[in-house]
Amino acid sequence: MSHPIHQANENSPYGDLTREEFYQKHRIKHLESFMLNKRNMKVFTQSWRLVPDPDDHDKGNISPTLRGLVAMVHGYAMDSKWLFELTAIAIAKCGFLVCALDLQGHGLSDGFPGHIPNVECVIEDCIQFFDSIKFENPKLPAFLYGESLGGAIATLICLNQKNEWDGLILNGAMLGISPKFKPAGAWLLPVAAFLAPTWKVAPVKPNASKFYKEEWKRKLAAKNPNRRTSRKPTTATALQFLRLCECIRLRCHELELPLLIVHGEDDRVCDCSSARLVYESAGSHDKTFKSFPGMAHMLIGETEENVELVFGTIFAWLKDRGA
Repeated sequence: MSHPIHQANENSPYGDLTREEFYQKHRIKHLESFMLNKRNMKVFTQSWRLVPDPDDHDKGNISPTLRGLVAMVHGYAMDSKWLFELTAIAIAKCGFLVCALDLQGHGLSDGFPGHIPNVECVIEDCIQFFDSIKFENPKLPAFLYGESLGGAIATLICLNQKNEWDGLILNGAMLGISPKFKPAGAWLLPVAAFLAPTWKVAPVKPNASKFYKEEWKRKLAAKNPNRRTSRKPTTATALQFLRLCECIRLRCHELELPLLIVHGEDDRVCDCSSARLVYESAGSHDKTFKSFPGMAHMLIGETEENVELVFGTIFAWLKDRGA
């Protein structure tokens, strides 16, 4: 199945279509809403599912059979729209009900831009929303999908909700931060986070090509109207990143659910070796690790051939384990 990113251009993920026309073309029912979290903050949420094709059914109201539920968590300085939603559409077209939210301080959710002072609160938001979708669809097998920071958050969700998920997919996950991307003087972060929590850290920033290999995709990502922050995290957020990676390193052996990890070997942001360590340490009997030579951090930013290779692996894994 072809990933919808191939229909985008450098100005819009929907190519020459409007967002509504794009969804209609792919026969996707899309819902948006806001959830009030336990801290009285508004959190933006979305869901996607395939709708009936009148040409394939005698009655237009017959819904395609759902294979399962996929809950998605986006990365830092990203959101659940724009490029991320193209993957949501692709998974929905595989026969899954898909849901996602904008993390605190990202996209349309409340919060200081890009600021995550306590990752446990973000995990709490995800569990609150995902549990509400699972409650409405109790018979569907439920899978978690996370990219970059979202992969680390998805991993912690699984560790906090053992036996409540049927599989975990990690795409370029932040399971360890590359030494080239760590801020200078990282040992001072606890003090800096206490004294100036919203001060922006200045990491050694990789060239933009280390995120998206194809130039037109870099331009497209930069035009995301919902993007509220640069890749420079606040001191409090950077400290949370380091603690999150350390927590996963110490607890990844507790993972026992079906696990798929895909990672670019040329990832200069999130360490590929850390992803391999999580794979080797996980207690899962059903686990797969796929590293891709020459590929960078954002695997959706690769060439068409490479995107099909990576996401074809993900789609096939989901279909094999869905209902």
